[in-house]
Amino acid sequence: MPSDDLPETFHVTTDDQLRAVSNLTRHRIMAVLRFEPATITQIAERVGLAKGSSSYHVRLLERAGLVKVVRTRKVRGVTERYYALAARAIVLPDPGEGGPDVLMRHAVADLEAAPVDGERHVRMAHLRLTDEQFAELGARLQALADEYREQSDPSLPDASLVFALFHPSSRKQAEGDAK
Repeated sequence: MPSDDLPETFHVTTDDQLRAVSNLTRHRIMAVLRFEPATITQIAERVGLAKGSSSYHVRLLERAGLVKVVRTRKVRGVTERYYALAARAIVLPDPGEGGPDVLMRHAVADLEAAPVDGERHVRMAHLRLTDEQFAELGARLQALADEYREQSDPSLPDASLVFALFHPSSRKQAEGDAK
């Protein structure tokens, strides 16, 4: 299935879906399937897992609706299945107050696993913004990410972009929570 045929977004809404996407191994499998379909054997090689483990994790993702079989072919009497993501973007629910943010934990794990000799751009900035500036910056970041996603070429190496724009808890609130 060409990526043009994929829905734009898949919204994670159930506990089973959230559990499926929360696992780092399954997150890495989904990253393999980001741009092109792959078989269990191809997934296992790219993620560095045994085929049995890859099959187990892909089945959980498939049951949760996050990946699906998009093509099959017969190879020496065995049906080979090609899996792809269910949509171009997987949207996670807001974790709510005090909830863990799965996306950011996975992004940090991916960053830590990235080659240290490769080019990286990592920066944290503390800003003081009006509500209007905050909303404008959020919209600009989203538009920039969307623009580059549209330019994405599956034949090129992967590059990941993660951003988080948020209001941290105030010092007074943090101190009150600690008591």
